[in-house]
Amino acid sequence: MNPQDNKQTPIPNHILSSFQKIWGYADFRPPQGEIVRTILEQKDALIVMPTGAGKSICFQLPAIIQTGLTLVISPLVALMENQIQELQQKNLSAASLHSELSTEKRRHILQQLQNNKLKLLYLSPETLLSKPVWSILIQPQIKITALIIDEAHCIVQWGDTFRPAYNRLGVVRKALLKTKPTGTKISLAAFTATADPSAQKTIKNVLELQNPQLYLINPYRPNLHLQIQTIWTPRSRRQKLLKFIKSFPNQSGLVYVRTRKDSEILSEWLEEKGYKTSAYHAGLSPQERRIIETDWLTGKTQFVVCTCAFGMGVNKPDVRWVIHYQPPAQLSEYLQEIGRAGRDGKPATALTLISEPTGIFDPQDKQQKQYFEKQKQNQYWQAQQTLKKLPPQGDISAITKQHPHADITLSLLQATGSLTWVDPFNYSIKKQTPLKEPPNLKPNLTEYLQTRQCRWKFLLFAFGFASNNNCGHCDNCLKSQ
Repeated sequence: MNPQDNKQTPIPNHILSSFQKIWGYADFRPPQGEIVRTILEQKDALIVMPTGAGKSICFQLPAIIQTGLTLVISPLVALMENQIQELQQKNLSAASLHSELSTEKRRHILQQLQNNKLKLLYLSPETLLSKPVWSILIQPQIKITALIIDEAHCIVQWGDTFRPAYNRLGVVRKALLKTKPTGTKISLAAFTATADPSAQKTIKNVLELQNPQLYLINPYRPNLHLQIQTIWTPRSRRQKLLKFIKSFPNQSGLVYVRTRKDSEILSEWLEEKGYKTSAYHAGLSPQERRIIETDWLTGKTQFVVCTCAFGMGVNKPDVRWVIHYQPPAQLSEYLQEIGRAGRDGKPATALTLISEPTGIFDPQDKQQKQYFEKQKQNQYWQAQQTLKKLPPQGDISAITKQHPHADITLSLLQATGSLTWVDPFNYSIKKQTPLKEPPNLKPNLTEYLQTRQCRWKFLLFAFGFASNNNCGHCDNCLKSQ
C-alpha cells in the first residue's frame, strides 16, 4: 500500500499554516502532508524517502503541533546536532542527549525532560535505554506522544552485530505504555532513505509496528549519473581518482573508502598532490569530526576522504560528485552515499572504482572482502561460544558485565526467532539454536557492479520499484546508444 498514490483529502488549515509559519514554504512536497497527518492521528508508519526529500519535517511538525514529547532515535551525534541547531534557530523546544555533552548541559536537559519542557528529544538507542534517561521517561506524568526511528535502516545494517541496542527498540513502546495513564497512545514511525522489501519486513518486525501506513518514494534522480569503472592496478586507481577530481574544479564532493587506514593514507597522498582535504572516520574525536564537517559544509575543503561514518543527515545541496574509491559493503549503503550528490537538482556524478575481476593485478577489493568476511566469521564464532554460557532468562546489563559480547549474541539469537525481549532490559531464550550467518540477500552489490543493464533500472527493481524505462544517462545506457 502506497498512500501517496491515492487521492488525498486536503491538509487541515492549522497544519499547513503552522508549516508555513515555521519553515516558510508555501506547501508540502508530496507526501509530507499525508505523513504529518498519519503521525498526528497516532498511527504507525514506515516511510522510505530518498536522501534530501524532507523527512525531518514530517515528524518535527507533528511534535510541535501536539502536546507532549516526541522521542527521536538517531544513530549519530552529528545528525542530532544538525537538526537541533536548525530547530533551536527557529526557537523551538528541542534538545539532544549524547556522550559529547558537558555534565552541566546534560543535567539541564534532563531537568527539562523531567519538567515536560521539551517537544523533541533526540537520542541514540543506547542513551534511550540508559538508566538515568529511562527512569525519567517511565514516570507517569511524562507525556510521550510519538517514538520516531530516524535512519531506520540502521536496524538492518547495524542491529545484529554493531549496535545491538537497535534490536530492543520494538518493546520500548509497550514498556512505556505500562507506566502511563490508561488510554495513552504512542505512535511509532520509522524513517529511512533506503530499505528494500526484505529490509522493510525486518524493520516492521523488529519495531513491532502495528498496521503501519507505508510510504515508499521512488529514489530515482534524473540528474544523478551513475558510473562504474574497472581498475587494473593500484597506481591506475589513484590516477583515475585524481583525473576524476580534476574534472570538477572547486566543486564539492566526497571520496568514500572502506577503512580508517585507507582514509588516512589516501587523504595524506591527496594533500601531497596539493588538495586541501581531511580523513574522516569513527576513530576521530567528536571535536575533530565537527571541524571537518564544518569545513566541508562551508566550502573550506573541497572534499572529504571518508568511511561510511560520514554523511548521514548532513545536508549540503551542491555536492557535484561522489566517488567510491573502493566498493561499499552493501547496495543500500551505496544508494545512501550516492544520494548525497545533486540534492539541488543540478547534474551530479557518482563513480565507483572496482578491481579487475581476477584480483591478480589489483587485489585490493578481493583482500578487503576477505578481511571483512573473516571478521564476520570470527564474530559469529565468538557469539556461539558466548551463547553456551548464557542463562535462558536474564537482565542484559548484568549479563554483559559477566560476558562482554552477550549483547551481540542475544541480537543474533533474536534474528533467528529464538529470543524475545520481555522488556527493553530482560530477555527470554525460547531454545538454544545454533547461530548461523544469514545468507546474502539478492540482488546484491556484486550483481549491480557487474550488470550490463541500466543501473538505475537495476537499483529501482532491487528496492521494490517497477521501472520499464532505461534512464538513458548511466554508463551502461550511454554505451548502448
